[in-house]
This record gives sequence, C-alpha cells and structure tokens, in this order.
Amino acid sequence: MAMPEQYGSIAQYYHERTKYDPETIAAKGQGLDWSKQPSPFKEYKIGTVFDLKPYLQADAEASAVIPGIAWWQRLSHLLLYSYGITAKVPTMMGQPLYLRSAPSAGGLYPAEVYLISRGTPLIPAGLYSYNPLAHSLTQFWESDVWSDLQAACFQHPALESSEIALIATAIFYRSAWRYQDRAYRRIFLDTGHLLGNIELAGALTNFRPYLVGGFIDASVSQILYLDPEQEGAIAVVPLIDLAVQQLPLKLPLSCTALPSATQVEYPEVPDGELLAYCHRATQIDEAPVVKSQEQQEVAHLEDKYNFPFCLKVSTRTNPIDWGINLVGLETTILERRSTRAYTGAELTIDELRVLLDFTYQPQHYVDRGFDGDPDYFDLSLIETFIAVSGVTGLEEGCYYYAPKAQELRQIRFKNFRRELHFLCLGQELGRDAAAVLFHTADLKKAVARYGDRVYRYLHMDAGHLGQKLNLAAIRLNLGVSGIGGFFDDRVNEVLGIPSDEAVLYITTLGRPR
Repeated sequence: MAMPEQYGSIAQYYHERTKYDPETIAAKGQGLDWSKQPSPFKEYKIGTVFDLKPYLQADAEASAVIPGIAWWQRLSHLLLYSYGITAKVPTMMGQPLYLRSAPSAGGLYPAEVYLISRGTPLIPAGLYSYNPLAHSLTQFWESDVWSDLQAACFQHPALESSEIALIATAIFYRSAWRYQDRAYRRIFLDTGHLLGNIELAGALTNFRPYLVGGFIDASVSQILYLDPEQEGAIAVVPLIDLAVQQLPLKLPLSCTALPSATQVEYPEVPDGELLAYCHRATQIDEAPVVKSQEQQEVAHLEDKYNFPFCLKVSTRTNPIDWGINLVGLETTILERRSTRAYTGAELTIDELRVLLDFTYQPQHYVDRGFDGDPDYFDLSLIETFIAVSGVTGLEEGCYYYAPKAQELRQIRFKNFRRELHFLCLGQELGRDAAAVLFHTADLKKAVARYGDRVYRYLHMDAGHLGQKLNLAAIRLNLGVSGIGGFFDDRVNEVLGIPSDEAVLYITTLGRPR
C-alpha cells in the first residue's frame, strides 16, 4: 500500500512520522528497559593493538630523534580531539559515564570510528578500530583494502592523495534504545558533532579532512565486516597529511555529496521499523547519475530570506582569539560540556556576533591556522533562525541569520521564553536561554537535489555547525546545549518560520548556572 502523495519521498515521510506533537508524545513515550541498555563501546578481542596514550605526551626531543613519532603524536591527538574520552562521571547505576570530546544525545554515543590504512612504513595496511576507552587502535584485518574503498567511493580524488581514512559508522540500537525511530535524526546530528571536531582537530594536527558522503553502503559495510542490520557506514573521511602535501585539494561539491534514489512508493511502516527502513532507503547501491554542471541547480548566491522593511543588524566582528598554535582550541575541545541550566541572564550582542562569526565565517580564521573552506555536504540547504530572549543591544524576537550578508534580519517582535519552554518539551534550557538557534531546511527542495540520502547530509551539516557553535561558546565562557527533541510543527507556527522549513536541530545559548 503506497502512502498518500502528500508525504512525498521516504525522507519526507520519515520526518513527518517522527515529529513530536503535544497531543501524541505521551503515547510515544515508553519506559526504558535498563536491563537492555547498550554499551557505548565496541571492543575487538583479537588483533594487534597500537597504544596511542604514550604519544599524548609532547616531547620535542623525542620527536626529532625517533622516526615517525611526530606522525603518531599527530594522529593520537587528532583521534583524542575528535572522539576521545575527556571525563569519567559516576552514576546512580554504578557504571560510570564516560564523556567524549564530541557531544551525544543522552550520552549514548552511537558512532564508531574506524581507520583504514593504505599501507605506509608507519602504519601497516589494513583495518583499524579506534577504542576511545583505551585510546588505542586495534588492527583487526591486515590485508590491503584501499582499492576496495576507492571503488566503493567511486574513485573519490581525495583517496588518491591520502594514505589513511577515517570512517564514521553508527550502531543504531545505541540511540534507538532510548529514542526509538526518531533516533535516526540524532545519530546523524551526533555524527555531525564528530565531523565538526575532526575538521578542527585537523587544524591542530596538520591533517586536512575531506568528507565523502556518497559511497556504496553495502561495499563499505563489507570492507569493515559490519553487520548491516546493526551498524551502518555514515561518512568516509580521507585525511591529507599537510606535513607532506601542503596544498589541499579543491574538489567539486558533487564529490562530497552524491545523490541516492528517491523512493516515493513505500508501505505503511510500523513503529519500531521506520529507522531501519529509512536507512535502507537512503543507501546508494550503484554509481548515481550526477547532473552535469549546467543541469545542476546553482547554490543561491544570496541569502534565502530578505524580508522587506525588517530590522537588519550586522554581525561583523573581530574573530575569536584561540591562542598561539591554537592552544585555546585544544583546551576548549577537552573541556567542552553541555550546559544543564542557565541563569536567565542576558548575553551581549557582541558575544552573539562572535559565536556566529566563528561558526559560519571560516574565511576569517585562515591567518589563525584554520581551514578557510572546510568540507560540508551542502550548506546552501541549511537555514538559520534565532529566537532572541535576552541579548543586550538586540530587540527581542525571531531573526533570520543571513551568512552571506553577515547580518540578522528580524521576522517577529516578541519575547518567546514561555513558548520556547513549551517547544523544547518543557526543558528549562529553552526558557532560560538568552538565545535559541534553529537549523532548518526545505526538505522538498533538498530531496530534489540529492534524493532521500539528503536526510543524512542535512542532519550531519546541522550537527557540524552546532559543534562549532558549542566550542565557540565554551571559549567565551558561555553556556551551550543542543536539543534534538522538540515539537516540530509548533516551532514554525510560534516563531514565524516558513512552513516549508523542516526544523533539524536546536542549540540553546546563555549564561551557565
């Protein structure tokens, strides 16, 4: 039985089916079975272990004398900054909660990180699993699979110029245990946090990561020996070693995000099976048909919304100081925590300007050692709205952020604290935040460009932006916390956001209590 045409593709159908609504959310909520709580760690019992902990101690003399030690130091730090353990927190359940450098909804950490080596004198060819708990790599397969990876990624040019690649996967049940079918959204937001860390960790360790979102899913799963019913490949990230190759590759957008099929004929999928069905539907099975440059829709050169007669406020500002050799970035990544409560006090407009500048204007940070043009899947599909409840120097209301013009454009005049409390499922974070940022996308337009697979790209890009916002806020000693659970349609209604904008992610900002 095909679904009504109004739902469109499976990605649109999934998004509609997994929306929270005040009238139905109680029926969706289920008590957690703590006896089935998944472990956030995957352990390989057999294989050669490469301990990365000794390389965390910087020793300039050893680096100069011992061949290869500097490379291992850089790789060790990159993995730590990307997804390593940063704190051990006791819990009422007895088992400690290990916090990582990348945030995860509910502390569930669905992502796994693998490394594939092409084979060098420093790291033998084969497959490696990163163990955050031990901060080590386990080589669980010794054969050369690089050509297989290239074939699965349609000969992506970054793989031709790199010797190692990271692969982010997701173990679905880790998130689905708590969030059921809606977990698919959170898995990709969490992976976006991880990708944001990898981008910034590259600046600290002299690697340039390239994102590959278009690959044959079954082939990558086979390369890694994954059980496709339990775990799926999410993103491939070749790492160009800038200590060897100084000029990073400039690749066309289509190399980063390739389209999948668009499924418009599908059955009524039962609750509990929607996540798995959507994941299968967003896979790529063969080389996709990519439109020619002339046929491809050119990303809009101007910001999408330019409301007539609205208040416009410039966000141009001085960049954040991250310290000599980005030492401030290193400490910020390791100290990052999600804020649990805000005081309700105001931020300043200058603080908001700086947060937006670091998140959306990477070109302003090139002379500080950052990549001025980092990879995303397609940022032209992401829009940003901000509900301002308490920002000194800025009227209360809802604003559209125009990244190209670098300005805020007011679309509604109101204090939304009460509504934000409700929209964020009664979380006080929404009520007490000084500003609440919303990432949205026109799903119909996005699916037309990339097929159903775009649902992955949108959430990873939103998570990537969210993580940069996280780190900028922590650097400024502000509070910040992402929210993946909200009453979807009420956000558009209350804030005046156009109805064709699907809400992907919410980030709250304020003074930490």
